Order: sequence, then C-alpha cells, then structure tokens
Amino acid sequence: MSHPVREFEELAASFEERFQKDRHPAEPEQLYKAAQHLLLLKGKRVRPVLCLMATELFTPVSDDTYNAAAAIEVFHNFTLVHDDIMDRAPIRRGEPTVHEVYGSSTAILAGDVMLVQAYEYLAKINKNILPRVMGIFNDVALKVCEGQQYDMEFESREDVTLEEYVKMIELKTSVLLAAALRIGSVLGGAGPHNQDILYSFGRNMGIAFQIQDDYLDAFGDQRKFGKKQGGDIVVNKKTFLHIRALSVLEGDQKAEYLRLMAEEGEQKINPVIALYKESGVDQWAKDLKEKYFNAAMANLEEVAVVSARKKPLKHLAEFLLERQM
Repeated sequence: MSHPVREFEELAASFEERFQKDRHPAEPEQLYKAAQHLLLLKGKRVRPVLCLMATELFTPVSDDTYNAAAAIEVFHNFTLVHDDIMDRAPIRRGEPTVHEVYGSSTAILAGDVMLVQAYEYLAKINKNILPRVMGIFNDVALKVCEGQQYDMEFESREDVTLEEYVKMIELKTSVLLAAALRIGSVLGGAGPHNQDILYSFGRNMGIAFQIQDDYLDAFGDQRKFGKKQGGDIVVNKKTFLHIRALSVLEGDQKAEYLRLMAEEGEQKINPVIALYKESGVDQWAKDLKEKYFNAAMANLEEVAVVSARKKPLKHLAEFLLERQM
C-alpha cells in the first residue's frame, strides 16, 4: 500500500515544526538577530516544501529531506538578505529589510552566517546520498550568484533582450525552485527521467512566478504583496515589463518613457505604469505568464507517477500563479 501525499499547507506546518528558528548563539546579539530577521518573518516556505513534496511523490519524507529542505530555505533567505542590499530595497514581506534595521555591514555578515548554516543542514544528510545532493546544491548556489550578477549588469544596459532576461530569471529565481524539486526527488529515489521532468516543472513555474512578480511590482496592491509598489521602476530595473515596453513603444511615447526611466525618485511611477497600460504591456505579461504556467503543467503531467499523487503540486502551482493577476 502506497503512502499518502499531503497538500502544501500540511507539509508546510510539518516543516515549520521541525525548522527550529532560535538556532543561534546569544552573542554577538546584533549579528544573530539579523540572521534570524527574515526567517522569523517566515515567508511562504515554498522552496523547502517543494523539496518535501517531490520526495513524497515517491517515498515517505525522511530526516534527510527535512534537512535538505532546511538548507534550501536558509540559503534562499541568505540570497534575499544580500539581494535587498544590492537592490537598496526598503521592504521585504511587509517589514523593513535586514540592512534597513541592522545596517548593510551587519546584514552582509548575517547572510554569510546563513550560508554556513545551510551547509550545516546538508552535512546531516546520509553520507551515501550526500555527494549527489551537494552537487545539485552547489550548482544551484553558483547559478543564483550568476543570475544576481546579470541582474545588476542589466541595470546599466538599455539593450537587454527578452531572451537574456529570461536566462537571468532562470538563474536567479527558477533554478532554486527546480533544484528543490530535483533534490527532493533524488532523496525520494526517483529515476533520472522523473528528476529531469520535475526540474523542468520548477524552472517553468519559476519563470512564470517572476513574470507575475514583475507585474505585481507595478500593478499589485502593496498591502497584499508585501513590497513597495513601483520599486522596480524607481531603481530602473530591467523587468519583463520594461523590456516589452522598449520593444513596443514608438515615437513620442518611447521618448517619454526613456526620459521617465532616466529620472530618479518615485514621481515617475504612475506615468510609467500609465505607459505600460497604453502599450498593452500589462496584458502581454499576463499572456506570457500563462505560457510558462502551461508548460509547467505539461511537465507535471509527464512525471511517471499516478495522477492523484501529483495533485498537491498542481494545487500549489495554481495557488502561487493566481495571485491578484
């Protein structure tokens, strides 16, 4: 008789119970409080729970999967701490970012502490499977850094193509979702084909998620979304919306858009959003998100387990990609 599969909420609660939050020494207090700041704000725990869900497609979740999931969650939050410093972001999950509360220098050190901690979780995994898991984890850790570097380089370029941007998003955002699924499937004893298909599922879901994220930055409700509206516009970030606007705006509208994007300050947010709407960029982004979402669903369909076992993953993808868009 096969083991049951659980929905996201149940697995998230199970993960939270195991994920000991107050795990740091008392001193230096500012360093360890900064390292806990984001983890205590929780977030959705999507990446670690994807790891658990991937294992549960094939076998019951073990301590190894919980430790891998914890490593993934701590690593993800480490990247957010450093990304927020680089992006000068004031808000994360509806609260001040780590560097806003503790200063940039302490935030950098806190991120370093979190990276070390991620590897401490990995080190607890059974030594027979650890090299395979560590290989996937190290590969994704490097890719996330590459993605962030491209993201920063794109800020000073006006010729970023859609293909380049998709590649950057794949590296910065998608690969961690994809690797969480691959690691979970490896720990669940899945064959190479199922590992690869779950990775593709995570990749396509991650790109769809970023399209939605870019869209919500401009068109979302700050109270629901947890980020300041128009933050990407203020810092002249190359997003799906920006790249599309440059390719479809013409004449006076394009000149006005470029003039606005060269400005500093929040006064440009509303005029830029108006140009996005006038040029149909908002609808284009919705359609592109749908394309990647459908690709992810096709990947999930191909995973070689009975359909009923895939329902929790399907439900999660539908939930994540239907937020206010």
